[in-house]
Amino acid sequence: MSAEGPVGADREQAVTDEVLASFAGTADPRLLEILRALVRHLHGFAREVRLDQGEWEAAVDFLTRAGHITDDRRQEFILLSDVLGLSMLTVAINEPKTPGATEATVFGPFFVDGAPEVPLGGDLARGAAGTPCYVSGRVLAAGGTPLGDVCVDVWGADEDGFYDVQYPGERSVGRGRLHTAPDGAFRFWTVLPTPYPIPHDGPVGDLLAAAGRSPMRPAHLHFMVTAPGYRTLITHIFVAGDPYLGSDAVFGVKDSLVVEAGHHDGGEAPHGSRREGAWTSLTYDLVLAPEDAG
Repeated sequence: MSAEGPVGADREQAVTDEVLASFAGTADPRLLEILRALVRHLHGFAREVRLDQGEWEAAVDFLTRAGHITDDRRQEFILLSDVLGLSMLTVAINEPKTPGATEATVFGPFFVDGAPEVPLGGDLARGAAGTPCYVSGRVLAAGGTPLGDVCVDVWGADEDGFYDVQYPGERSVGRGRLHTAPDGAFRFWTVLPTPYPIPHDGPVGDLLAAAGRSPMRPAHLHFMVTAPGYRTLITHIFVAGDPYLGSDAVFGVKDSLVVEAGHHDGGEAPHGSRREGAWTSLTYDLVLAPEDAG
């Protein structure tokens, strides 16, 4: 070490050590663990790629742009987490090991709390463009017990690949909240999901373009199921045969969540209703893990 201080690798490590030491007074042990690990990995990344000043400035500008484009209808940071696989990694780390429980996947940036209540068999599409789709199934405990009066939130895009919050105005279509019947059954009408690109007109889209990656997601419906005594389930069901099942931009596809769609030419529909034109159907049971599942 010279009289002027550490040089090279020693100087770099001295910076990391000083930052780590600055958190010594953190009272919360978990926060201390996270902050120190963050510093170690972030500094290690900068050393590994030999980050230069221009690249650092570009990263700050990228995050600033992500902040500016984020509002109550669009969450660019969730989108960034999704395309980097951090969202799915977090899901994998925290997923319960309960045999038979429905696998979880990403939450996505388009959930809206307080969606309209829809009766069993009701229409949550409410004018969304697309082929009518009848979705049904049951909510069960991992042992097979039906779970009645369970809250099921559902949201999906229209046939053009857009969620209601991506349109101007305050309309709420293609989403709803319903409660299961005593036998755990749920059923509703919506529109058949279609593949669509994640929002790519902002910094995350620029990142994908620079990396030569597609922004496309395979056709899917989002579900969030909450029940006292059980772990909240956040998942999708995907439509079988979709061309993007093997290249989901956010890495959310799991084989167990892929469902064959039924195709119908009109006429009698479930529960005695009738449809004049073509309609489709999806059936899938959602199985919850107990709250204390590891």
